[in-house]
Amino acid sequence: MSTKLKDVRPTGSLELLAKQLVEGFITGLHKSPYHGFSVEFAEHRLYNEGQSTRHLDWKVFARTDRLYTKQYEEETNLRCLIVLDSSSSMYYPADSMGKIKFSIYAIAALAYLLHKQRDAVGLCLFSDKIDEITQVKSTRSHLDKLFTVLEKILEFKGPVRKSTRVSGVLHEVAEKIHKRSLVILFSDMFDGSDDTEDVFKALQHLKHNRHEVLLFHVSEHNTELEFNFEERPYEFVDLESGDKLKLNPAEIKSQYTTSLQEFYKTLRLKCNQLKIDFISANTQTDFSTVLQAYLIKRSKMR
Repeated sequence: MSTKLKDVRPTGSLELLAKQLVEGFITGLHKSPYHGFSVEFAEHRLYNEGQSTRHLDWKVFARTDRLYTKQYEEETNLRCLIVLDSSSSMYYPADSMGKIKFSIYAIAALAYLLHKQRDAVGLCLFSDKIDEITQVKSTRSHLDKLFTVLEKILEFKGPVRKSTRVSGVLHEVAEKIHKRSLVILFSDMFDGSDDTEDVFKALQHLKHNRHEVLLFHVSEHNTELEFNFEERPYEFVDLESGDKLKLNPAEIKSQYTTSLQEFYKTLRLKCNQLKIDFISANTQTDFSTVLQAYLIKRSKMR
């Protein structure tokens, strides 16, 4: 089932939306002829040839004609901290708050899926500092708390300008996580400092501490990456500083896109060198892209 941000009509709770996104994604997986990986919930795991047949679930085999082994709770011990950049630049475009909405809906779906797999999940919100960080737990009450925290971010419409300091925050996160974990980062990576090398050092710090990292580089591709605007004068406003600039986009499009593509290319290359999974997350893309990237990462960690 294909679901994009523009298709989401949040009439109920964030939990209900997350459940719908996950169940739609799983339905799509089951219908797909491509089975490069599977959704493995805590109750069952697809049987691999050579494994003991002692825990095969014959009732499931009768219904599905596929062999599954019963999986016990202690077998799933993934710890996952989801880190969300909630600085002002993530509220772009200002009229739709596309980047922050996309990130929150995706995170809600991931948290629901992690809980469904009985894995432990936590949440860290940051701007120029860590604004909030929860424990990493697998309980139902903890999941409810995460949904509440995320819903509060969606409600934020105020003029408070919050800058970004990705590097400093990631260094701090690396020191706060005491057990090996999967760190999933949602950010546009527009760091407040001019030195991108600081960001790479922070990412390297996470890897040095033996954490696995999955980075979703969130952007509104059409205007942010490709700078597609009508050829007429605009007033551009920096959401973090409030600075304003009047110009015709056509005058700087070539220089802007060249500079941004260089940054994008360098970031991707550095992530590859550090063995960090880098996903370009367009706010207009399907949420299944996020869930699929997570499952692929999860399967590599076994």
